[in-house]
Amino acid sequence: MKFTPNRMMMLGTAVLPLTMAAQQRPNIIYIMTDQQCSRAMSCAGNTDLKTPAMDRLAANGVRFTNAYCTFPLSGPSRSGMFTGLYPSETGMNENDIPMPEELKEESLGCLVRDTGYDCVYAGKWHCHTLSIPNDEFGFTNIHDNGDQGLAEACVDWLRHRDRKQPFFMVASYINPHNICEYARSQRTPHARVEPANLEDCPNLPDNFAVAPYDATVLQFEKEQNYALYPTMSYGKDDWRKYRNAYNRLVEAVDAEIGKIVDEIDRQNLWKNTVIIFTSDHGDGNGAHQWNQKTALYEEVACVPLIVCAPGKKNAGTVTEALVNSGIDLLPSICDWTGAKVPARRQGKSYRPVVEKGAAQVQDYVVTETNFNQTGRSIGWIVRTPKYKYILYDKGQYREQLFDMENDRGEMVNLAVESKYQEEVERHRAMLVEWLESHPGPNRARHMKFIPETY
Repeated sequence: MKFTPNRMMMLGTAVLPLTMAAQQRPNIIYIMTDQQCSRAMSCAGNTDLKTPAMDRLAANGVRFTNAYCTFPLSGPSRSGMFTGLYPSETGMNENDIPMPEELKEESLGCLVRDTGYDCVYAGKWHCHTLSIPNDEFGFTNIHDNGDQGLAEACVDWLRHRDRKQPFFMVASYINPHNICEYARSQRTPHARVEPANLEDCPNLPDNFAVAPYDATVLQFEKEQNYALYPTMSYGKDDWRKYRNAYNRLVEAVDAEIGKIVDEIDRQNLWKNTVIIFTSDHGDGNGAHQWNQKTALYEEVACVPLIVCAPGKKNAGTVTEALVNSGIDLLPSICDWTGAKVPARRQGKSYRPVVEKGAAQVQDYVVTETNFNQTGRSIGWIVRTPKYKYILYDKGQYREQLFDMENDRGEMVNLAVESKYQEEVERHRAMLVEWLESHPGPNRARHMKFIPETY
């Protein structure tokens, strides 16, 4: 049921007019890029690019260093954000699959709308259509898919909105996703990449080499689809140019985001607005000679997440708290807006980390993947504070364990050493627990991929 300006709403034990409640509940601005690595920001210590807008958000908020996407592919990742359920639970485990009808009125926009918020969406939706249908999923569409003009549409709406009503705005950008077109030697449609001299391109990453005991299924997947992985023929200089193009695309989208941050400044929306910045997944960006997404490498699965609380509380803080940036979004926004979290949603609100400095959101987070466009391999991450466990369903060295305190580049697979078997088994048990507690149509088959204890 939609609220109207005349509708009364319950807040605690008192009944207040909507206009009074609006003053006490924060606005929400959710800014999202597409295919951005967690370290692709200058505020994250990356000196190969400059992201002043993202840096401003980090200076005014809390930056998470251990935020993992739900699924490293656009459609499934976004389905996790807006349903609060994993793609393997909803069947939305590849691009272009519609949201089940029974979940639409329980999707995030509808939940927030029904508490009295004005909900608007600008840019890429991809859950499943590229642009969000107007007045569906709880949102009014103020700008279709495409980066040009997106910021201007958001700024214009912010200037002319109903000031008596709290709002939830999504600004969803495409870039740096245009790196996919760049890799295929195609035109980059949403931002121009100027040719660069090789000496001006960034060097290769420390983890450029394919690591010993890396999962062999990844090479198999590359060979299945040259269109997705044209970098198989790349030399070292090609990879440096790729990394330069990626950085320039990040800078291009940062400039667009800056227009919205300028308007936040102009209206001093920091005072009563939660501002969340993230990406749907990352990109290999040359690490382990990987481009694109879907694999479970850190560059692909770990995404930027910056959350600015009302009044800039705990501004400039960096936290190592574990977060699933997709599944945990719905309960977090419901926490701030007063919307009710529907049944079956198992994500956790990260509001206590942002506002109270809590050490953790949860003990471990899970990311799942499915190479639907190639060999249909599947896999999972179980990320704990110290370790990252990876399991694929096939190939040699399909089971991996990395020390995230000392080996963030994932070059030493500890799963091949007997002295780490206790940790391997502990993480296996967490994955079994997760599979059992997140029912899906293929869970019985998935359970068969868990290795037996040595």
